[in-house]
Amino acid sequence: MPAITSLFDALLNAYGPQRWWPGETRDEIIIGAVLTQNTNWGNVERAIDNLKREGLCSLAALRHVEQERLAALIHSSGYYNQKAERLRLLASNLGDLASMSTAAARKRLLAQKGVGPETADSILLYALGRPVFVIDAYTRRIGARLGLQPEADTYSGWQRLFVSALPADVSLFNEYHALLVRHGKHTCRPTPRCEGCCLSTVCKGATL
Repeated sequence: MPAITSLFDALLNAYGPQRWWPGETRDEIIIGAVLTQNTNWGNVERAIDNLKREGLCSLAALRHVEQERLAALIHSSGYYNQKAERLRLLASNLGDLASMSTAAARKRLLAQKGVGPETADSILLYALGRPVFVIDAYTRRIGARLGLQPEADTYSGWQRLFVSALPADVSLFNEYHALLVRHGKHTCRPTPRCEGCCLSTVCKGATL
């Protein structure tokens, strides 16, 4: 089982810096974090392009747009009626997250309809620059195949496993999460592509 620090080094050597999260403003990153639920980033990009074209890629603008119009603009992201409702509620209820402590901002985010731990932590890390490690399905899949085992197989259990082994550094958490996503999408898929994998020599689940 590789150490969490050496796992990062291996992924970085294999893929190079990922420079996440795509977004020109804090609001755009927050909007993207909601839109990317249950879809791929290409679909989100089309939705964000539509919002930008209409001058609606900000929380302030979303407070006043009609839900039906918003749903049409973000249609490509899937679950567009649901996401339109959630974005409008989010825009109206978030408050000034930047002025809050990380714990308070996370609590406020989790209180919003449709915002779970992964979305909340993505917003904290990528939009607000807080040292919060994001856990997603890729992280769990890769970790389980490598033999990493948190005390509890829960979101918070996996998060503690990584946070306890790493310095609380925004840039490191950003890059690490992005690398895990890259590896999970391109190599460590549900049916893994183990041949040529940069982790195959230390992976318990490797099928070579």
